Amino acid sequence: MSAELAAFEESVAGLLESVWGDATAAGSGDVARLWTAAAEQGCFELAAAGALDFAVTAERRLGRVACPLPVLDGYAAAELTGDAAISAGRIRVVITTDPNAFVDAGGAATHVLVVPAAGGSAALRPIAEQQTVERLAIPAWSRVVLGDSIATYEVDRTRADRILVLVRLGRAVRALAAAERVHELAIEHAKTRVQFGRPIGSFGAVQQRTAQCQIEVRSANLLLQDAVSALRGGRADAVLRAELAIAYIAAVAPRIQLGAHHTLAAVGYFTEHPAPWLFRRVHADVTMLSTLPLAHGTIGDLLVETGARLPAVDLGESGETFRTELVNTLTEHGLCDKAPTPMDVDPDAVETFAAKGGLGFGWPTEHGGREASLAEQVVLNEETTYRRVGVTKALGSVMLIGSSILRHGTEEQKAKFLPIIRSGKLNFCLGYSEPEAGSDLASLRTRAVRDGDDWVINGQKLWTTGAHVSDWVWLAARTDPEAKPRHAGITVFLFPLDTPGVTIQQHTALSGEISCTVFYDNVRVPDSARIGEVNGGWAVIVDALAGERITMGNIAAALHRQLDDLLNYVAVDPEGRAGERGSAQRAVICDLAVRVQATRTLVAAAVAASATDVGAMFDAALAGVMGGDLAEDFGEATLRLFGPAAALSGDGTDPAIPGGGAFEYGLRQSIMYVVGGGTNDVQRGLIARGLGLPR
Repeated sequence: MSAELAAFEESVAGLLESVWGDATAAGSGDVARLWTAAAEQGCFELAAAGALDFAVTAERRLGRVACPLPVLDGYAAAELTGDAAISAGRIRVVITTDPNAFVDAGGAATHVLVVPAAGGSAALRPIAEQQTVERLAIPAWSRVVLGDSIATYEVDRTRADRILVLVRLGRAVRALAAAERVHELAIEHAKTRVQFGRPIGSFGAVQQRTAQCQIEVRSANLLLQDAVSALRGGRADAVLRAELAIAYIAAVAPRIQLGAHHTLAAVGYFTEHPAPWLFRRVHADVTMLSTLPLAHGTIGDLLVETGARLPAVDLGESGETFRTELVNTLTEHGLCDKAPTPMDVDPDAVETFAAKGGLGFGWPTEHGGREASLAEQVVLNEETTYRRVGVTKALGSVMLIGSSILRHGTEEQKAKFLPIIRSGKLNFCLGYSEPEAGSDLASLRTRAVRDGDDWVINGQKLWTTGAHVSDWVWLAARTDPEAKPRHAGITVFLFPLDTPGVTIQQHTALSGEISCTVFYDNVRVPDSARIGEVNGGWAVIVDALAGERITMGNIAAALHRQLDDLLNYVAVDPEGRAGERGSAQRAVICDLAVRVQATRTLVAAAVAASATDVGAMFDAALAGVMGGDLAEDFGEATLRLFGPAAALSGDGTDPAIPGGGAFEYGLRQSIMYVVGGGTNDVQRGLIARGLGLPR
C-alpha cells in the first residue's frame, strides 16, 4: 500500500470513528450525516481521478463497521455521468438494474440510477417515496417509489458491465471486510478465552476452523486485489477478473463470518458485541448481489457460453517471459500431453529438458545452472504439469535432492551427483515416513549408528513411492536418540538401494502408484553417503522441503488443466452437458472455477513474497491446503456433473469420455494431495499457530 493510500485509509477510519463509531452503531447510525461528511472529505470525487483503489479502501473501512454507505455506487455513477452534484454529495445515488428492487443505503439516498444490464438508456431518477422494510439488514433496506427521469445516459453492453461490476464489487468488498473483521475478533478471543483450563485457541477444532477461515480471507483479498488492478488498468478481461472475485467472496464471506461466530460462541451472539451487526452486514450485502445481475449471467454461464477461460495469474516479468519461451519449446518438440498422469515418464521430454539445461537451471552457473529466478522455476513446474509433460520425477530430483546437495554436500558429492541430476538420470526415492513418523517427521526412529568409517542403519520406512524401481534412496535417520529437541539428532544419507540389508515390499496406492515399505536391517553405508553434518539433517530436510515452493503451483496447475478439460467437453453441447442458466450444473462449474483461480492467486502471492521466507511459506501452506481440498471436491463434482461417464479412465483420445479420463484419475489422486508432505489437518494446525493461536 502506498503512503498516500495508507493516509487516505487512516482519514476514512478517523471519519468513521467520529461520525459513525464501530459496528455496534449500525442500529442507530446516521448514514445521511456520514454521506455529507464523506463527500466533504472527497470520497465521492475519486472517480474523476480514476482512484478506484481509494474507493475500494473506503468500502473496506465501511464494511468493518457495518455501514452501508454506497461509495462505489457513487464512484460508478460519477464515472458514467460526470455529474458534479454526485461528486459533491448533493445527489446521493445508488445503482440498480431493477427500479423495484430494495435500496440499501440506510434511507439516505436521494436518487437511483437504473442501468439496463444488456445496455440501453440508463436513467437517473429521484426517490419520490421510500418506506423502511424490517429485514435482516440493519440499517434497514428501503422500498422506494421513483419519480420521472431527470437525465438519461446511453450505455452499451460493455459499459453496462463495468458500471454494474463496480457496484457489485462494492457489495462484495463490504461483505468481505465485515467477515474479516469478525475473523480477527475471533482470533483474539481464541488466544485469551480459557475453557477446561486451556485457551480455546489450543483446541484442535478451533485451530482447524480458524485456519480455514484464514485461507479464505487471504485468497479472497488476493482475488479482490487482482480485480481492482484490472479495472483500474482498463484490461480487456477486467470484468471476468472482477466477477471471479465477487463470486468467490459471495461464497466464502458467510462461511468466514459463521466460522468466527462458532469461535466467539455466546460472547459474539449478543448485540453489545460487533459480531451480530457484522453478521447482518455480510449477509445483507451478499444477498443484494442478486439484485444486480450482469447480462452474461454467472461466471459459470460466462465460461460455458462464451469460450472464455480463467485469466492468467502473473508471476512477474521474468516468469511470464520464460513462460512464453517454454510453451513454444514444448510445442515445437511435441512434448505436450505425453504423460496423462504424474507417474508417466517421457524419456524424450527428459532428454530434451536436459539438453536445453532445463534441469537445475536455477542452480549457480558453476554447477551447470543459469541462476533462474524462483518465478521461472515455478513456471517450469506449472507448465509441465498443466501440459502433462513427463518430466515430473526428473524435476523432483532437482528440487528435493539437487538443491540440498548444493548447499550441504561435499565437493565430491557435488561432482558425483549434480551431473546425474542435470541429465535426468538420478532415479531416487525418499526415505522419510515411518510407522510413527508421518506428518511428524521429527519423531522418526530409524537408527544410524557410527561404526568406524561406516554407519549401520536399522529401521523401517513407509510409503516410499517408487522404491521398487529406484536406484538411490534419500534417507533420514536418527543418529542421536537423546538429542533435544527431537529434530536435533537426525542425519540424512544418500546411498544405493541395492546395498545389502535393504528389503522392499510393494503396495499399490489408490492412484495406481507403487509405494513401498522398505526395511533396513544392518545396512552398512560409508560416511561419504552422509549429506551435511552429523545430527544436522533437519537443516537438510528443511532446505529440501523449502524447495517445494518451486512445485507449490503443481496442484493448482493440474486443477486448472482439469477445469479446461471440463469446459472443453461442455462446449460441445453447453445446455446438454451443463444445463441451462440457473441450473445446479452451472453453479458447480462456477464454484470450481473461482476456487481454482483463488488457489492460483495464492501460489502467485507465495512466489512474490519469496524475498521474505516467512510470508512465502505461509502463502504456500495456504495454497497447499486449498488445492488439496479442491482436488477432492473437483473429482466428486465431475461425477455429479457427468455421471458414470466421468468414472471412466482413458488416455485422452476418446472424446466421449469427459476430460479424456483425467477426472477419474484426478479423483483417485486427490487423496494424496491432502496427505502427502503432511496432512491438511496438520497444515491447518501450523497455519493456526502462525496466526498466534497457542499450541
